[in-house]
Amino acid sequence: MAATLGPTQGADSDLDPNIVEEETRGTDGEEENSQQTGAVTAPQSRLAKLPLSRIKALMKADPDVTLASQESVFIIAKATELFVEMIAKDALVYAQQGKRKTLQRKDLDNAIEAIDEFAFLEGTLD
Repeated sequence: MAATLGPTQGADSDLDPNIVEEETRGTDGEEENSQQTGAVTAPQSRLAKLPLSRIKALMKADPDVTLASQESVFIIAKATELFVEMIAKDALVYAQQGKRKTLQRKDLDNAIEAIDEFAFLEGTLD
């Protein structure tokens, strides 16, 4: 049984609205709609921003992993993107407190120390 990822219905307002959760390619309905309205449609953004082939290679580097399905690779890539976005936003708060626009290592250290969700990262940047 394959799991499908569909758009959430207003539950995740924190997600980037430019990320399309489900792509449908080559459907006649989309072509008809764009022709009727006369609007030029922008190309859809990729579902995952990280290279899936590298994520799969990293997953297979673990000796306990023999096979990695495309769905599992996508989920790991998406979770990684969301994690990086979350820690970067939290570190940005500390950079802005220091009246800077550039994130520095000390901003990441401050975010890791201050936020309980990042407790597992304590000491990893040393």
